[in-house]
Amino acid sequence: MTTTSYKAQISRLGAIYLIVLAGLAQFSCSSEKKTQIVRQKLSINEGWKFYKYENVGEADELIYDVRPDLKNNQELRVADAKPTEAVDVSASQEVLKPWILPTANGFINNPKNHYVRPEGKPGANFPFVQGGFDDSAWESINLPHDWAIAGPFQKGWDSEVGGGMGRLPSNGVAWYRRKLNMATEDLDKAIYLQIDGAMSYSMVWLNGHLVGGWPYGYNSYQLDLTPYLKPGADNQLAIRLDNPNHSARWYPGGGLYRNVWLIKTNKVHVAQWGTFITTPKVSEEAATVRLKTTVKNDCKEGETVEIETAVYALSAQGVRSSTPNKVFEKQEISIAAGQKAEVISEVQLDNPKLWGPFPTQTPNLYVAITQLYKNGKLIDEYETRFGIRSLEFDPNRGVLVNGELIKIQGVNNHHDLGALGAAFNKRAAERQLEILKEMGCNAVRMAHNPPAPELLELTDSMGFLVMDEIFDSWERKKTAHDFHLIFPEWSEADARSFIRRDRNHPSIIMWSFGNEVGEQYTGAEGAAVGQRLYDIVKEEDTTRPTVVAMNFAKHDMELPKVPDVIGLNYQGEGIRWEPQFEGTDRIRTAPSYDAFHKQFPDKVILSTETASVFSSRGFYTFPVTPEISSPTRDGQGGNSELSHVSSYELYCVDFGSSPDRVFKALDTHPFVAGEFVWTGFDYLGEPTPYYNARSCYNGIIDLAGFKKDRFFLYQARWRPDFPMAHILPHWNWPRREGKITPVHVFTSGDEAELFLNGKSLGKKKKGEYEYRLRWDDVLYQPGTLKVVTYKNGKVWAEEEIRTTGEARKLTASADREIITANGNDLAFVTVKVCDEEGLMVPKSMNRIDFEISGPAEIVATDNGDQTCMTSFTSLQRKAFNGMALAIVRTQKGQPGKIILTAKSEGLETAQLEIVSK
Repeated sequence: MTTTSYKAQISRLGAIYLIVLAGLAQFSCSSEKKTQIVRQKLSINEGWKFYKYENVGEADELIYDVRPDLKNNQELRVADAKPTEAVDVSASQEVLKPWILPTANGFINNPKNHYVRPEGKPGANFPFVQGGFDDSAWESINLPHDWAIAGPFQKGWDSEVGGGMGRLPSNGVAWYRRKLNMATEDLDKAIYLQIDGAMSYSMVWLNGHLVGGWPYGYNSYQLDLTPYLKPGADNQLAIRLDNPNHSARWYPGGGLYRNVWLIKTNKVHVAQWGTFITTPKVSEEAATVRLKTTVKNDCKEGETVEIETAVYALSAQGVRSSTPNKVFEKQEISIAAGQKAEVISEVQLDNPKLWGPFPTQTPNLYVAITQLYKNGKLIDEYETRFGIRSLEFDPNRGVLVNGELIKIQGVNNHHDLGALGAAFNKRAAERQLEILKEMGCNAVRMAHNPPAPELLELTDSMGFLVMDEIFDSWERKKTAHDFHLIFPEWSEADARSFIRRDRNHPSIIMWSFGNEVGEQYTGAEGAAVGQRLYDIVKEEDTTRPTVVAMNFAKHDMELPKVPDVIGLNYQGEGIRWEPQFEGTDRIRTAPSYDAFHKQFPDKVILSTETASVFSSRGFYTFPVTPEISSPTRDGQGGNSELSHVSSYELYCVDFGSSPDRVFKALDTHPFVAGEFVWTGFDYLGEPTPYYNARSCYNGIIDLAGFKKDRFFLYQARWRPDFPMAHILPHWNWPRREGKITPVHVFTSGDEAELFLNGKSLGKKKKGEYEYRLRWDDVLYQPGTLKVVTYKNGKVWAEEEIRTTGEARKLTASADREIITANGNDLAFVTVKVCDEEGLMVPKSMNRIDFEISGPAEIVATDNGDQTCMTSFTSLQRKAFNGMALAIVRTQKGQPGKIILTAKSEGLETAQLEIVSK
């Protein structure tokens, strides 16, 4: 179709649209001609068409704004290098930013700072936004969707996307299109589009009209579609995304990677994220529940409505109790046309079921059902889940939840889900939390951005504590195209919307508004930026403390004065304090807990990042350092030829420390509230120290979800009452007979005896500030290693490992063998290469071919190898040190028996049955 014909079609559609608008004018908000129904939240994840330009040079010119040129971009940048000033740029072409900025107005408190939408319809004539455009050749997809995760991986030092962003094609410009059919009964409704996350610079057109957008890829947002809709007809929704290269220090993903919803309400309704529940007084006998409700009036005249809210208890399965526990007094509220109004009410709930973290407390939840009535008729119903708990931050003890001291045993996690990429899947996230819970982890830091809303639903129901975080950079940049480009215009809206969305989650115990920001280096000027953000956070929520994670700012600098909690990244243990860094130009920091505690005696101190240890699962090098912590170098835990790091769990990034050294620092400073380890899981991108790889080495658990040895070191510390013992390394070492092969034991016991082929190698007892037991002079002999551990003089736990035979067969096991036929549920299948006796052969790298029959598909495979460049969608995968993973997804509405088959040449085939119900 020619451009002229497109213009003619748009003209005809415009005329029809004016007729429809005239018809709409007949329906006032108070009209009784239509039967009003309550709110609907409809998933529109299915039925999308997707197109991505081959390269940025071919993309259309409907840009949000111009960006700085990439000059001297450095891939191998030290993680704690000083961020630099923004680069000024000026636009030489029309940009759409002026039409997008008004989307932020609802989160900018001062009306004088609101953005005014210009006249005009930018992009209206572009074919992709028009209903008549033929997109049948585009890819058909369902959401959530990560356009980059299928790859291919980009190899080599001159690749377009380097190791920092995961070597996957997340950069580029793409479009999503979908029809929305609106019934005529929606004529008097307010219709909103809700996007839970779009990476990034999203801009939305409906029927050729640019509705709005949001640049920051991690924030959720809503757009009012009502003025642009054609009820009783198909409506064309078109969304443009522009994800720049060098926009992150890790893998960001690309696309509409979280859920997308259509929300239908009456014109008078509870506003977006319009309830805020707090519990100012909490005890086991009674709790005060305070509810602030914001009501929006989209009518052209003022309206008066009544508000009534009932509180119900929720079961562990999320089922509402049959009768309310408490009902708020009904209130009347008047709202001017086109405005919002707030009402605050309180009730006392007797004998409340408190929300608290496992294992000592129970994450009990409630739901508040808020109903709006007009002239006695129900016009809106809004659900708010919440928990009742008290928080206390004691500078000399740490965090108290419901009066109980809870040491933070936390991890940092990025947002990708391994082989599934950034596309959110609730079951995949739940599996991660289950593995962390098994380890004894009780807290998660959302590094370094707002998570999917469903992840917070999981932390609420599973009893995790959460540090919710919004910014990795402020005005100064870490990468050329990161958030600093939009910080001046969007930081207030991003911060406020982030808090309003998440503030009712009881699992969130603090707000972080910055991570290792460049403003640490700029004294009072940088602190002023922090103070502005602090004030915004406190205007939104005074019930939780704030924190900024600092890897440079010292106790006598300006920035630490701003937040409520002192968050230290690596500084507590000291940064590069080993003698080998003396005389270098690297940043060196003495152990700092005492200095901060003395300077800020009224503030809680928390280690927001600790450790940053490297390891490749099942990979070991010799000799082993005699130290308790060591930087990583070739011959010192590292192997740059293979791009792997030894799993003795002693080797770390230069600015980091081993777990052992971190534990000692925490135990000798009991006033520190706890730690968030860097990281819980390996994540895509940032593969320090080997940037030719695809994913990081820092995780306690690898990218496939397989436990590294370090898992058991943390489990021994975080679950002291759980009998466990773990031996490393494996015991398959041909050509090492008679050579020193150190054996380490991780146990929650306090003493252990090690046996090699039945002969005792001696008993060892943990000394003060010792967290592992080491037999560093063991001479390797094939056979059996066994450890018997003791606690308080009694046998506690045992483990035995053996030298295996040759690989003979595959075995397969699933995390769950019964899953739900909803099109989203997953089974994670672990395949192991084993000998005749079923023992995993630890150094095996056999190629495995996966097949599936029944109502399901294999959506991804992985092996946890940071250097593996096989596409995640491949059905062929080499085992890495004996293990591989297949992720099986059900087909919607198609229950039945699923058979997964794993084959490898020369090995016995493995089959596994999974039932989809």
